Amino acid sequence: MTAAEPYDYAAVGMGPANLSLAALGEPLPDLRPIHLEARESTAWHPGLLLPEATLQVSPLKDLVTLVDPTSRFSFLAFLAQEDRLYRFLTARFPAVHRTEFNQYLQWVSQSIPSIEYGTHVQDIDLRDGLFRLRSERGEVLARNVVLGTGPVPRIPPHLRNHLCADVFHAGEFLLRERTTADRDVTVLGGGQSGAEIVRHLMRLDRVPRSITWITRRPGFLPLDDSPFTNEYFFPQYAREFHKMPGERRRTLLAEQKYASDGIDTATLEDIYRERYRHEYILGRKDWIRLMPGMEVTGCTRLPDGWGLTVEGAEPRVVTTDVVILATGYEHRLPSCMDTLTPRLSTTGGTPDVGEDFSLRLDGDVRGKVYVQNGAQHAWGIADPNLSLLAWRSAVILNDILGYRRYNT
Repeated sequence: MTAAEPYDYAAVGMGPANLSLAALGEPLPDLRPIHLEARESTAWHPGLLLPEATLQVSPLKDLVTLVDPTSRFSFLAFLAQEDRLYRFLTARFPAVHRTEFNQYLQWVSQSIPSIEYGTHVQDIDLRDGLFRLRSERGEVLARNVVLGTGPVPRIPPHLRNHLCADVFHAGEFLLRERTTADRDVTVLGGGQSGAEIVRHLMRLDRVPRSITWITRRPGFLPLDDSPFTNEYFFPQYAREFHKMPGERRRTLLAEQKYASDGIDTATLEDIYRERYRHEYILGRKDWIRLMPGMEVTGCTRLPDGWGLTVEGAEPRVVTTDVVILATGYEHRLPSCMDTLTPRLSTTGGTPDVGEDFSLRLDGDVRGKVYVQNGAQHAWGIADPNLSLLAWRSAVILNDILGYRRYNT
């Protein structure tokens, strides 16, 4: 890893965000980057790559197309090279399966030589005006850093001490799917991931003995995918949002929640039909319990399972064998930033993020630390979404290059 000349930038983490950056930067001869990933390969939420799960956005919102439709790293280029383009078009899928989109991401990653897998960046600091990134494989110097480590699982405080083989986050679901057969299973969380897991459980050959689905939301609410709402996912709106006062941004994020965090209608229809099939055709009355408007506030280990204290209109204790936490993710700076974190400008404890997606460091620092998929508070609900992936990467690349290479 150690190089005599500093890299133009070092990217930390190779999820879709930084993979987009790498794909857009790959054809630029005047750019010298390095991309570092702790895992041994690219994997997009592997524990949630359920066979039924699909994208909630158009496949044209891939790593590059909305910025560079001619790129050899587009989703359509992937389909063509893999000799499946005609079949894909003829199949007329209503949405792209996430497993196929993950294949696309892996295909792109295999074509970019600047990616170094198996490299866990442990610390980032400054030395002589350059960023020094240290890992077990050595160190590199870079003029800029791009953080793309992604979100971390959100675990309710009262469940953190109970995590085990039978109490786990949804991101581990496929690793633990077998633990659900013929057992009482409770899913916490009323978003898309919770819905996809409930649907999957209902379709298994060996189904659970029972399924309980609990959410604080007043109902199992649909994704708002209407045309005007989708303009929240335009670059122009993101820029407008970024200029708003902090209190206004927080209000809008709450109001727009279901534009990004609702359940797509197809998934809701599948669950409703599966419930009908199990209850009326297979005769499994009360096999699935739906509990909207309820919140789990406590958890107790029982001799033969778990007791969940549930508050709401009808408080109760739900006994269960398995608890799946579809409680979402939260964004925080990776631990490798601990040395630099005290130098970051913050507002209300949240890092300030500039118009170029850079964090503000105090002192005389020539380079920048950019953040990908970690600035929803500053850029709006589209920040963790695929919709603005290519645009955000192009903004960052233009700033690093010092000229307008991509139209943003």
